[in-house]
Amino acid sequence: MGPIKPVTPPGSLFWRILHFPPLLIIIGMVMVIGPEIIVSMIAHFVVHAQGPLGTLATALCETLAAVAGYVLFVRFVERRPAVSEFAAPGWSKELGAGLLTGLLLFSLVVAVIALFGGYHVIGEHPVTALFPVLALSLVSGVGEEIVVRGIIFRLVESSLGSWIALIFSAALFGAGHLGNAHAGLLPAVAIALEAGIMLAALYMLTRRLWAAIGVHAAWNFTQGGIYGIAVSGNAVDGALIPRISGPDLLTGGAFGAEASLPAILICTIFGVVVTTIAYRRGRFVKPFWARTEVGARANVGEADRNRE
Repeated sequence: MGPIKPVTPPGSLFWRILHFPPLLIIIGMVMVIGPEIIVSMIAHFVVHAQGPLGTLATALCETLAAVAGYVLFVRFVERRPAVSEFAAPGWSKELGAGLLTGLLLFSLVVAVIALFGGYHVIGEHPVTALFPVLALSLVSGVGEEIVVRGIIFRLVESSLGSWIALIFSAALFGAGHLGNAHAGLLPAVAIALEAGIMLAALYMLTRRLWAAIGVHAAWNFTQGGIYGIAVSGNAVDGALIPRISGPDLLTGGAFGAEASLPAILICTIFGVVVTTIAYRRGRFVKPFWARTEVGARANVGEADRNRE
C-alpha cells in the first residue's frame, strides 16, 4: 500500500525543502508539543488549577491543543486535504477495541505477577484518586501517539518504509523513557519491545490513531488508576492499594510493571501477532527505493506493450 505523506506541489523548491522528512518531523513536533506546553503554563501561572478536577481539566485542554496543532500541521504544512489518521467513520469501534485491549493486556500482566506472589491488594483509595491518573493517561495516550506514531513513524515510513520506521520508532519510544524516574536500560528496552512494536503495529493495521490511543491510554490508566502501580517510573495512587514484593524481573521494580518479564513477554507477543496480521493484509509500506524500482518496471512493461 502507499504511504501517507505530504502533498508537495510539483516544481516548488520551497515545499520540497519544507517536506524533507527530518525537517517535517521537527515542525510537526513543535506544532503539537508547543500548544501542550503553552496550555500547561497558562494553567500553572494564570488559572492555578488545583485539585483532581483541575488537573483533569488541564489535561483535557492539553489534549485538545495537541490535536488542534496536529490538524493545523496536516492541513497547512503537509497540505493534505484531510486528517485521515483521525477519520470519523468507525472511530468509536477502533477506540473502544483499543481501550478494552489495553485493559485486558495489563490485567493479564498483573494476574501473572500476582500468581507468582508479586502483587497483593491491601486496601483501596477513594474515587477521586483516579482523576490524576486519568489526566496522565489522557495526555500520554493522545499526545504521545500523535507525536510518535502520527508524526515520527508515519513520516519515516513514507520515505524508508514500514520495517525501518517500526524499528526506529520503537527504539526512540523506549529511549524516550530513559529520563523517567527509576529508568534504566531494561525498562527502556521493555518499553521499546512491548509498546513500541504493538502501538506501531496497531497504527499500520488500521492506518488511524484511534486504536493505538485507546491501548496506550487504557494501559496507563489500568496500571496506575486501577492497580495502583507506578506508571513509567511515576508513583501514583489508584483505586487499589497494592503491596508489591519480589524480584524486579517479576514486578518491574520502582519503574512499574512495564519493566517486568510478564509484560515484556505478553505484550511483545501480542505486538508481533498484530504486526504479522498487518503484514499479511498488505498494510506495510515499501521504502522509496523499492517503490521506485516497481514504478520503473511498470513503465518499462507499459512501453513494451505500446511497441507491440
